Amino acid sequence: MRAVLEARRKAAAVRVGELEAELVRVRADLADAEEVLRHRVIGLEQYLEALAEEAPAVVAVGSSRRKPVGPRRAVPHRENAVSVGDLSVDYQALMAAALDAGAEGLGARRAAVVLGWDSASVSRVEGARARLKRLVERGWLVEEKPGRFMLPTLGQNAAEGGRPAGGS
Repeated sequence: MRAVLEARRKAAAVRVGELEAELVRVRADLADAEEVLRHRVIGLEQYLEALAEEAPAVVAVGSSRRKPVGPRRAVPHRENAVSVGDLSVDYQALMAAALDAGAEGLGARRAAVVLGWDSASVSRVEGARARLKRLVERGWLVEEKPGRFMLPTLGQNAAEGGRPAGGS
């Protein structure tokens, strides 16, 4: 009886070892797939932004001041804009959420929720992060702590990139 139990224990230990090795392989494959997905999301965002910059907005003479229908508008640099109203509706929503977040800062997962996206989807969270990073690049937000986006303080220079002095 003891030999049978010992054989079963060894077989179970071998099976556990096999499954652990498979788990390591699957986790590595998942990490690779998530990285590819992240690159594709960023590439798509950049492509759509380039399309929006190329497409001229046609406004008929005497028409109302409504926003043109079509590709997304590019995010203007802060110094070239009059107000947050110059941003698209999605970016205005992100700015309002950053204002609500205050000193705590707005994270990408919360930004995805603000945009009406599924915050459990890695690609949607990365898309939201790309939009927040674009707002930082254009001087609308700062990223003082990695992953935490907030409105710049009065004395903060947008050229600093939102990083504290002495940072990299």
